[in-house]
Amino acid sequence: MSADIIDGKVFAAQIREKVTQEVRNLKSKYNLVPGLAVVLVGEDPASQVYVRSKGKQTVEVGMKSFEHKLNVETSQSTLMSLIDKLNKDKKVHGILVQLPLPNHLDEKQVIDRISPEKDVDGFHVVNVGRLSSGQKSMVPCTPLGCLLMLRKYHGSLSGKNAVVIGRSNIVGKPMANLLLQDSCTVTIAHSKTRDLEKTVKQADIVVAAVGRPEMVPGSWLKDGATVIDVGINRVDEGDKKSKLVGDVDFDSCQEVAGAITPVPGGVGPMTIACLLANTVVACCRTIDCPEPTDLVL
Repeated sequence: MSADIIDGKVFAAQIREKVTQEVRNLKSKYNLVPGLAVVLVGEDPASQVYVRSKGKQTVEVGMKSFEHKLNVETSQSTLMSLIDKLNKDKKVHGILVQLPLPNHLDEKQVIDRISPEKDVDGFHVVNVGRLSSGQKSMVPCTPLGCLLMLRKYHGSLSGKNAVVIGRSNIVGKPMANLLLQDSCTVTIAHSKTRDLEKTVKQADIVVAAVGRPEMVPGSWLKDGATVIDVGINRVDEGDKKSKLVGDVDFDSCQEVAGAITPVPGGVGPMTIACLLANTVVACCRTIDCPEPTDLVL
């Protein structure tokens, strides 16, 4: 058995096409252009790559991109003042502060300062509460991308057993909430879970978001399970070479699973596509116009 490959690049391209159409619609009907502001503090190489990619794709779909690159020594008060300014800026509909921040900055205070209506990352406590209680919210981009891929592949998820490995506020917890809303029976597994293999073996859907390279082997999977691998880990191969791997052992899992996302090229492209979709949704909500039904839950 060889699993179907769930190609995140293909799905992400479809979302970007829909976003482009919605942006055109907002321009023609309402003379409104969605705007995304991205704030980068410091010069972390990975963060710089992400910010460039986000800015490039924002412009490609017809939205306005506002990039704010701040010195690594930027103070908390300076960063907070910038967020206050962006909260008030009517041209900005989405605000994203690239994480991680330098150690001297308080990440929680920064996230809480962003207006919930412009919090396109979905990290603000108000959006977390709205999501967990089934209300309209901004949904974190990575879990949203995972759910959209699962829906695209399976159609209805109702009644399926799902195991989410990892309990982070960014992926694990919101992912579990989204699966619950789609009527899955959900288990959140983590480092203290007893007999993790047995837990995973019962799952029709496995979402691995634990941050440990190739932790899940194929022997843990139920035959035909769908595997969404959120992990992205760089491992050394010797001779100064390295490669990116996920949280599951792709080769062994591919022999057992019914479908699986690759790393790279699976969840990653969907995260940025969903960020763009969230920005369009946030823009629509500012004027209370109909939201694009194929870009929201």
